[in-house]
Amino acid sequence: MLHEAAEEVLDELTERYIVDRRESKEPAGPAPGAEVVRTVRLMPRSPAAGPLSVAFTDPGIVLRIGRWFFEPLPACGCDDCAEDPAALVDDLRVRVIAHVEGGLWERVRRGVTGSWLDIRLIGPGVRATRHTPIDAAEARAARREGFAAAVQWAPWSRRP
Repeated sequence: MLHEAAEEVLDELTERYIVDRRESKEPAGPAPGAEVVRTVRLMPRSPAAGPLSVAFTDPGIVLRIGRWFFEPLPACGCDDCAEDPAALVDDLRVRVIAHVEGGLWERVRRGVTGSWLDIRLIGPGVRATRHTPIDAAEARAARREGFAAAVQWAPWSRRP
């Protein structure tokens, strides 16, 4: 059910917004040795708007938006957790809508003990904040590429 819903969301976004759609096989997550799966990436033609990708895993998906927002749905694929598929579809749609409407904000900040990644996703039905440590090499790369300062991704441009 989640795979079908993700396909529908990707198709809707491709029809409504000015984006390039690419499909490939990529690792499902940032961890070394992550499973290689089918991944669909939507790249807005405006460089100020953030990308979105969905990796189709077993049993769910991995949603990536912007540069660092990464969320597996379901969070845990075990039978004991038994997350509600309808709720997962709602979570997917809410996060995607917030991002497409310009509700994703990301930055790298330096702290006494190292660098931290701050992410905020705000939109109708979602208000998520994350603070996670980031390794020194990734922090340096972010500063070189202009991502150390706060970046609020722009809304996606609609098709005429």
